[in-house]
Amino acid sequence: QVQLVESGGGLVQPGGSLRLSCAASGTIFNINTMDWYRQAPGKQREWVTTITQGGSTSYGGSVKGRFTISRDNAKSTVYLQMNSLKPEDTAVYYCSAVDRYRGRYWGQGTQVTVSS
Repeated sequence: QVQLVESGGGLVQPGGSLRLSCAASGTIFNINTMDWYRQAPGKQREWVTTITQGGSTSYGGSVKGRFTISRDNAKSTVYLQMNSLKPEDTAVYYCSAVDRYRGRYWGQGTQVTVSS
C-alpha cells in the first residue's frame, strides 16, 4: 500500500504562486510515476503533470510554462510549483502515484483558490 498526503494549498491572488507538496509513504519502491491532477467544481478531474521514475516530466497544455513538478527522493516527496496563477486554476489538487503492480493511488486532495 502507498499513502499520499498533500499539503500547501490555500488562497492566493491572481498572478501569485503556491507550492504543493505530496509526501509518499508505505511501499513506494514500485512506484513508476507520480502525477498531479485537479478537479474544479462541476468539472471532471483533469491531468496536470507527471514525473517518471527516471525524472522525465510532462505537462498539460493549460499549465505548461507556469507549473513545475519536481521531487526529493530522500524525502519521498513530490512538489508542484505553481506560478502566474489564474482564477481558472482554482480546484482541488490531487497527488497520484502509479505502482507497477498495484495500480494507482490517490491522496485526499488540497484546495487551491485563486481569487482577488
